[in-house]
This record gives sequence, structure tokens and C-alpha cells, in this order.
Amino acid sequence: MSGDSTVADALRASVAMAQAAEERGYKRVWYAEHHNMASIASAATSVLIAHVAARTDAILLGSGGIMLPNHSPLTIAEQFGTLASLHPGRIELGLGRAPGGDQAIFRALRRSPMAATSFPQDVAELQGYLSDHSIVDGVTAIPGTGTFVPLTILGSSLFGAQLAAQFGLPYGFASHFAPDEIDRAIPLYRDQFRPSTQQSTSHVIAGVNVVLAETDDEACHLRAGHAAPGGFVLGEGRQLSASQLDELVESLPGQQVKSMLRHTAVGTPTTIRPQLEAFASLADADELIVVFNDISEAGRMRCLHLLADAYG
Repeated sequence: MSGDSTVADALRASVAMAQAAEERGYKRVWYAEHHNMASIASAATSVLIAHVAARTDAILLGSGGIMLPNHSPLTIAEQFGTLASLHPGRIELGLGRAPGGDQAIFRALRRSPMAATSFPQDVAELQGYLSDHSIVDGVTAIPGTGTFVPLTILGSSLFGAQLAAQFGLPYGFASHFAPDEIDRAIPLYRDQFRPSTQQSTSHVIAGVNVVLAETDDEACHLRAGHAAPGGFVLGEGRQLSASQLDELVESLPGQQVKSMLRHTAVGTPTTIRPQLEAFASLADADELIVVFNDISEAGRMRCLHLLADAYG
């Protein structure tokens, strides 16, 4: 969401982006669970996935991610089991252990900050519900059981890497906004990975920010202007004047955000692909998940098509 757009506008744009991604050959689209953020409208993540799935045909859709400490594993199993029953083979479930918002969110959701400490047990319980071997006596997820919705552990720390390896699941690393542990977490995951019924070999998905335009000069201008990741995050998705953006980016929080978002590829369809390939090599990633940082719907759509052109 940005500027004067409404939630309805943002949801319509999400459908249009997914339809365009499907048409242009993207493999998947994921939606993140965030709460109490004026610029993000994906709080009811499973509802959004259902809405988009009903308006697309084949592209994989999932969560990037569901913040499991906010929910009971049974509730998520039932929600995603329903989605998988409606759209077989198209639903994925990425899991994180952050609240997806500030500490007030825990109180509003009637959850405790300590809920994150049971994340490994909650993942195991959820995995049981979605398979045909529930680990909770007398409880079966209906819908859910037997759907085997594929899980991915999301994170940016050694904890998430170890957990994904222990469960034998893919690991999604949040290098698009929290890259500090990338040099340690991914090798640790690879080294400790144990094959599972879902995943026989390790699989890393790494996030990267992308700013694209028809010329390199325009792309750099966009990076320095309204599409700049630092300005987008600090400005809560608002369109900022050049002076406002400069002030934000040069502030201490602005410099911190620039560091957080340092893995950003900027260029044209010709120059962007080598950057992404270099980042994939740096991250030892099997797959990249891209985040288009333009705050406008038209800008994000243009980036989607230009990136598809780069790989066309």
C-alpha cells in the first residue's frame, strides 16, 4: 500500500501481480504475515492466498511467512489444509518465529512473547497434522491431514538454519532485510542437513531486493528516489520528496536500514542478471526470492516484466 491507495487497491494489485507473474513464468509468489503496519495489507495471509489462488491457474502460492508463534499449529494446519484441498499441488507454507509486528501485537493476538520458545515443537506438531501421523493424541486436522503441504523454515539466524537442517526442510534466508548472518547460517544449514520425507537434499532460498528500469541511469535514479529501500522502510511506504528522503537516508536509522538492505540489485534486464547470479553464488542459494522495492503498483509491475525479460 502507498500514497492514497486503499486496502482494496492493494489486494487488487496483489492479484494483478500474481497473474502477471504466472504469465511471465515465475515459479511462486509468497505473502508475508505482518500486523499493525499501515503500508502492508497481508495480515490475513491465508485469506489472501485463497483470494489469489482462485484468480490464478498454476503458479505456486504460499506464505513468506506465517508467524507460527501467533497461532496454534492446529489452526494453521486447518487453514492451509483447506487451501491445499481447494488448490492441490499449489500451496506452500513458509514459517517464521517472529511476531510480524511490535510487542503490542502479542497482547492484541492474546499471545505471549514466550510463545516463540516453543517454535520447534510447534513446527513438529504442525508437520504431524499435515501428514497422516498427528503427534497429538486424539486430534486430527480436518482439513489438513494427508495434504502434506510443503514447509519451509524462514529465518536470518543460526537458530533457523539449525532447525531447518534438523527437520530436513528448505531454508529461506531473509537476506533482503537481515543479511548479517548469511556467511554463517547457510553453510551451517548445508552441513547439518538431515534428509526427510519432504526433502532429500538441502535447499536454500535467499531474498534479494531488485530495482529495475530500462536504463542503468534510470534504475540508479529510482534507487536513490522513491524506490530506495531505505526510504520505503523508514517512510512507511509514503511517497517522499527528495529533501525528505535525503534527511531520512542520512539519519542514523537510515544508515542502519541501508546496511540491512545492502543486498539490492540495481539495473536493466541486461545488467541485473549478472548481479543476481553473483548474489546467488555469494549466498550459495538454489533459488532467489525477489522483492520489488518500488512503492507504486505500476513500478512493481514494470520490475516484474523487466526481470522476466532478463531471463526470457
